[in-house]
Parts: sequence; structure tokens; C-alpha cells
Amino acid sequence: MLRDCLHLFFPRICPACNGALQHHERIICFTCRSTLPKTGYHLQPDNPIARLFWGRIPIHTAASCYFFKKSGKVQQLLHELKYGNQPEIGDEIGELYGSDLIHAPLFADANFIVPVPLHAARLAARGYNQSETFAIGLARGMRNSALNDLLIRNLHTESQTRKSRFARWQNVQEAYSVDRPERLQNKHIILVDDVITTGATIEACAKRLFEAGAAKITIASIAAPVM
Repeated sequence: MLRDCLHLFFPRICPACNGALQHHERIICFTCRSTLPKTGYHLQPDNPIARLFWGRIPIHTAASCYFFKKSGKVQQLLHELKYGNQPEIGDEIGELYGSDLIHAPLFADANFIVPVPLHAARLAARGYNQSETFAIGLARGMRNSALNDLLIRNLHTESQTRKSRFARWQNVQEAYSVDRPERLQNKHIILVDDVITTGATIEACAKRLFEAGAAKITIASIAAPVM
């Protein structure tokens, strides 16, 4: 009864549609979970996200869970994840996507999952790394493990939000390093981020992972624009 009263006066809200969650719903309401625009790219090795990296880095493949567009529900989810102090959104989407990727041959044989890191200053200000929350949920859904201390962000670069494709690439080229690279030797890594747009951040991270000895890199993200 106490829980019912709390829900009456302080209803839990779906971060995608702002509707009240029912008792049996966790983070994202069932309606949004069933209607958010999935890409299906994890079943298509030659998809637009993978092609984004052709000629740049020799990745195995790449995929994103959702399409996002300006002012849409997926963008709302991403905004709440990054700026609304709701790390559970990344964890929830990760677990949902992981339950798909575990059955996808291109992803299923990965050794572990690595999130794109935040610089310590930004991590302290936000309180969590949104890509790490996604990686943790993804690992649980795939029955795998996430290595959150493998990639290190050394430089506190400017925000990528309004930069051009070339400016984004320049901004992150020397920003990352690998800690204890022996963990990478001959391994298949799933490198994850929250959003893929130009791919500059993922490219910089993947280069460091390959240099450190990774045998195969597959990419996954929460969202990407329609390409």
C-alpha cells in the first residue's frame, strides 16, 4: 500500500515519452520499448554504420541499437542519460540490446566489452560514464564482461557536439591510451559508445586498441542517425 501511495504522488516516469510507468515496468515503458526505431544492423555486416569506417580502421563490423532524429524519443533518452542523472537508462538499453547481440554471429564470439572512456574531470562532474553504463548492461545481456579500465582518456578535449567531421577527428586523435595492453592480445573486443555520428571518437579509440594488440574490433552504440 505504501508503494501504491508513493506511485500516486511521485509517479515513476518513462524517460522516452514522459508517461507514468506501471508497477511492472522498470525504466522504459513497454510501449516505448516496442516502438523505438531499431536499426537491425547487428544482423547486417555491410550496413551504413560499418561502411562509415571503411578506409579508416579495419573493424569487424559495427551496429547501433536505435536510430535517432532531432526531438525524437531516442534523442530524449540520450539527453536524460547524459544530462539527467539517469545512468540506469544506459544499463537498461545495454541489457536489451545485449539480448539481441548474443544471438548475432558477428558479435557472439567477442571476448569482452570496452566502453569509450570519459576524462576524469568530466567523469567527476557527471558522476558516471554513460558509455560505461551501456557497456555494463550490454555485458549482462550478452553474458560477457566489461573492462571499464582498459581504455584511458588522457586529454580533456572540447565537446564534439558542434564540430565538423574533420574538427572532431583532430580533437580526439591523441586523447586515448591503453592500460595493461597484455589483456588485449589476440582478443575480439566490442568497443561501445553512446552515439555514433562521424565516428571520430570510435576511430581514435580503435586505433589505440589495435596498436596495443587487439585482433578484432566490433563496434556497438546505443544510437546513430539514419545514414
